[in-house]
Amino acid sequence: MEISKAEIISAAAASSGAGNPTQELMGAEVLIKALQAEGVQYVWGYPGGAVLYIYDAFYKQDTIQHVLVRHEQAAVHAADGYARATGEVGVALVTSGPGLTNAVTGIATAYMDSIPMVIISGQVPTAAIGLDAFQECDTVGITRPIVKHNFLVKDPKDLALTMKKAFHIARSGRSGPVVVDVPKDVSFKKTPYAGYPDKVEMRSYNPVRKGHGGQIRKALQLLLAAKRPYIYTGGGVLLGNACNELRTLVDMLGYPVTNTLMGLGAYPASDRKFLGMLGMHGTIEANNAMQNCDVLLAVGARFDDRVIGNPKHFAQNERKIIHVDIDPSSISKRVKVDIPIVGDVKDVLTELISMSRESATKPDAGALADWWKTIEAWRSRDCLKYDRGNKDVIKPQYVVETLWNMTKDSDVYITSDVGQHQMWAAQYYRFDEPRRWINSGGLGTMGVGIPYAMGIKLAKPDSEVFTITGEGSVQMCIQELSTCLQYNTPIKICSLNNRYLGMVRQWQEIEYSGRYSHSYMDALPNFVKLAEAYGHVGMLIERPQDVEPALREARKLKDRTVFMDFRTDPTENVFPMVKAGMGITEMLLGSEDL
Repeated sequence: MEISKAEIISAAAASSGAGNPTQELMGAEVLIKALQAEGVQYVWGYPGGAVLYIYDAFYKQDTIQHVLVRHEQAAVHAADGYARATGEVGVALVTSGPGLTNAVTGIATAYMDSIPMVIISGQVPTAAIGLDAFQECDTVGITRPIVKHNFLVKDPKDLALTMKKAFHIARSGRSGPVVVDVPKDVSFKKTPYAGYPDKVEMRSYNPVRKGHGGQIRKALQLLLAAKRPYIYTGGGVLLGNACNELRTLVDMLGYPVTNTLMGLGAYPASDRKFLGMLGMHGTIEANNAMQNCDVLLAVGARFDDRVIGNPKHFAQNERKIIHVDIDPSSISKRVKVDIPIVGDVKDVLTELISMSRESATKPDAGALADWWKTIEAWRSRDCLKYDRGNKDVIKPQYVVETLWNMTKDSDVYITSDVGQHQMWAAQYYRFDEPRRWINSGGLGTMGVGIPYAMGIKLAKPDSEVFTITGEGSVQMCIQELSTCLQYNTPIKICSLNNRYLGMVRQWQEIEYSGRYSHSYMDALPNFVKLAEAYGHVGMLIERPQDVEPALREARKLKDRTVFMDFRTDPTENVFPMVKAGMGITEMLLGSEDL
């Protein structure tokens, strides 16, 4: 059956069947119809026996582009990167058994960072489930702890409604990945189809959107009475598309603000009110303000271990805490709060702004001025300083800072892998806009950088997309350079190559008396030749004076993927640093503190 653009009924216009003639469609065709109705443009996947009917249905349509990756983990990562940059639901398709198990890391990565995704997995025929059939695994059981929800579809007549539920669950409330497991027989059996549902009602799932008005009013009273106020925001502000509201509130009040690693870009890093990222590798001013404020407004953040350090240390200073989050289970989970507000952060901030404008009470200007003097004293210590004048070896911070200076006024997305390079990117690339910084926060997954960039480049073909990575992380999904060539996604890769698993080496230096157990890289490939073997451009950069020219040359090659192998100082560490078990103000500021 041909499924063409002319046949598509958009999700907005689709109905649950009224006025639509009933057709007999295969389950795979219903699945494609569902994706089209949801407005899906790209699906990242890898075929296998259990999903061949679905791939056959893809072959017969012309509205969704399927991207053939080289490993299922990368399929989920690419869909994840697409979702993070666009705010849309990312979609991946994998086969049964190892196809699904290869995708688990990507699913868990998205789950930890609350990324809206739908992952369609093939399954053995329903009659073979539980019989250890070829390429069978318990998809529902395996993924249950790392998804927002999952479905096993046992009848093709349930596919349309199940897909509607999957997309609704993925994008609403605290967003997250949803797995839909489709047995092979369900994909080829025929079923009556009268159109895609235009709405779905689930009695057991009704996330709260509107915050409690009385709680919001109490929160405003606390904020306006504060002597040392602080606004702490996380990835929930970006996921909730509430950055404009956050900026309005901060500018109205004139209060200091910080972002978590996942929240960078929610408030402009170039604004003086922004104190930098906080937490384990946060700035002095951001961490000290967190510890010494008297009223803390937390929005879309979860007080995780990388942010507040030791909870007992954090609790030593008395403060009033207002916590706004869409997920009630996140509130008072690690830190007891005084005013909990469950609701959509955009709606809550909008109401808070409205109440603030109507209020006759204004912030205490004198107390706020004194608070800013204290903050500026912390900021004057310049905790992110490094040896900028070094002419002998490339400092990794210098690569990131140079890239920022060159691209800060351009349409640019930055992805990263996980390790020292990720922290340097977060510290030295000053993000002014939301959804421009794409990285794995909660799970800390190495190998995401290139797949993230691929997904973003397809979604944003006119934007520049850079991956900041390391020689360790980049090899985990380096096969996707082949996908970049096939689908013409010209990304720029900046590998900060220090010949070590840098963050592991740093911890071993500080916590394990310099016993560098298996953190060194003694058999690295020639990345220039490797990039060229994949059909791309490779560059080797070994001197500080060549960093800027290399970046400029790479940017000129707009239609080529460029791999830049920057040979950086292998002894450089990420500072500030809070050691495990310590409080967030107990920071190491440099090698002199070791």
